[in-house]
Amino acid sequence: MSTTPRSVLISGASIAGPALAFWLRKAGFAVTVVEKSATIRDGGYPIDVRGTALDAVRRMGILPRLRDQHISTRLLTFLDTDGSEIAALEPNVIIGGVDSEDIEIRRGDLTHTLYDLVRDDAGFRFGDSVETLTQHDNGVDVTFRSGREETFDLVIGADGLHSTTRGLVFGDEERFHHYLGYSFAGFTMPNDFGLYREGLTWSTPGKGAALYAVLESKEVHAFLVFARENPPIEAFRDPEAQRDLVAATFAGEGWEVPRMVEAMREADDLFFDVVSQIHLPRWTDGRVALVGDAGYAPSFLTGQGTSLALVGAYVLGHALATIPDHAEAFAAYENRLRAFVEGNQALVGEGKATLFPSTAEALAERNAALRKLTKVPASAPRPEHSALTLPDFPAR
Repeated sequence: MSTTPRSVLISGASIAGPALAFWLRKAGFAVTVVEKSATIRDGGYPIDVRGTALDAVRRMGILPRLRDQHISTRLLTFLDTDGSEIAALEPNVIIGGVDSEDIEIRRGDLTHTLYDLVRDDAGFRFGDSVETLTQHDNGVDVTFRSGREETFDLVIGADGLHSTTRGLVFGDEERFHHYLGYSFAGFTMPNDFGLYREGLTWSTPGKGAALYAVLESKEVHAFLVFARENPPIEAFRDPEAQRDLVAATFAGEGWEVPRMVEAMREADDLFFDVVSQIHLPRWTDGRVALVGDAGYAPSFLTGQGTSLALVGAYVLGHALATIPDHAEAFAAYENRLRAFVEGNQALVGEGKATLFPSTAEALAERNAALRKLTKVPASAPRPEHSALTLPDFPAR
């Protein structure tokens, strides 16, 4: 008969990991968080917290701090291939959010807020990562890249789209990786555009470029997105190959694209990846579970990655806090969260067509639709964002 697990290793200290650490510590678990980066990652593009996730952060007690950090992008301007304006819209017209409630925040501000919340209660190990996992009746034996060896009652993978934990336990990523036909490069560059709390999005068939300015920042977040039939696997681990691929793809394009490509060449914070989702038949195996992008990445086209991570952490934490047997707790986690995740992943069809059409016909249709849009009433958010009601967390 299973006994209540007390020690938990969480791999990943971005969003889902620290959020889950908070709930597990609240329930009395001994928590260790391992993160391959040398420290909590700073900066990063703006992300959104909305719907059910707002309730999760309210229950954590950090909602006021996040509202203080709200950056509130005022305008998204869509540009045609020649750089002319198609439409200038409030962001919620596109994402279906609630302007008075949703939070837009710099990714680094959220990760630091979560870390500050739990740093004194959980053990954090930076600059290390999980190398091997061996499950048995009494726990999970873990070997770390540093050579350290330990045994934990449970291991949770919160290590993102390309999760090492998932690979060790569930198999090769390609089995679960649902490629959505796009690759992208993100980086920062000088804000020489006079932008303030706004974004510019340029498109041509199969390619897109975007600039986002956050408050009075001297830098803008730049993105170059392009359609590609197959993921560029050969470039995943080679930054110079990534830069070459992006530069070749956008060669000869207009607007500010040449400046962006030049800045991308010199950027020291280039982040290159594919636009994908993770579809798994289950998120748990024995004493190992996945949370956030590691288990159910929705892709940035949905705008729900952060919210799913926060909600998933709450639901998993609640299950482990209320159900002594870990197998039963994992089953409850899956049963409660599965429909919510799948509903939000399904948003990608609409987001894909709206943002970066891959054909001239689809782009013309998108532009025509954008010209007809005005303001979405605050009473009309997307129902998928709030489709789950969180259970009360038990008091200790």
